[in-house]
Amino acid sequence: MSTSDLEGVLDELGNALRAVDPGELRALQERLGAARRVFVAGAGRSGLVVRAFAMRLMHLGLHVHVVGDVTTPAFAAGDLLVIGSGSGETDSLCAVARKAKALGGVLAVVTIVPSSTLGQLAEVVVRVDAPSPKAVAQAGAPPRRSVQPMGALFEQTMLLLLDAVVMRLAAARGTSPDELFARHANLE
Repeated sequence: MSTSDLEGVLDELGNALRAVDPGELRALQERLGAARRVFVAGAGRSGLVVRAFAMRLMHLGLHVHVVGDVTTPAFAAGDLLVIGSGSGETDSLCAVARKAKALGGVLAVVTIVPSSTLGQLAEVVVRVDAPSPKAVAQAGAPPRRSVQPMGALFEQTMLLLLDAVVMRLAAARGTSPDELFARHANLE
């Protein structure tokens, strides 16, 4: 890998991060801060990113669960479901979102395509300006290509955005880095 490859990745990430609407991030932060419980869902690499987000929310002291884990409790009215999906059309995630809404939950979505099924179901949408082969055929998806494979730019941008939201929540709650670390796993 050359330095120019790394610079291309950094340029893309910087551009994608700068394109995110700060108001959308504030709305997500507010919903997270007000939620009794938070559930997260995603598929593939996006699923890995939302699992990392769940870990940070747990470090923050929130009651958070990953949809599909064996220890995930029943979802209830007023709970918040956060879904990460580049296309916003993954069938299994759309089904989860519809069920959460039917149960009286609140839906937040991080996606490339706000006009997608998930985007239309959500109360909060955070749009990430990144190309992805799965989203390219949909209206509103960026027509360009990334220097990175597949949906890597979306997934990386989502990871950084969600970490920034955790930083904002920690500051708003007055939670120190030491308090976060005190909740870190210790059976490693």
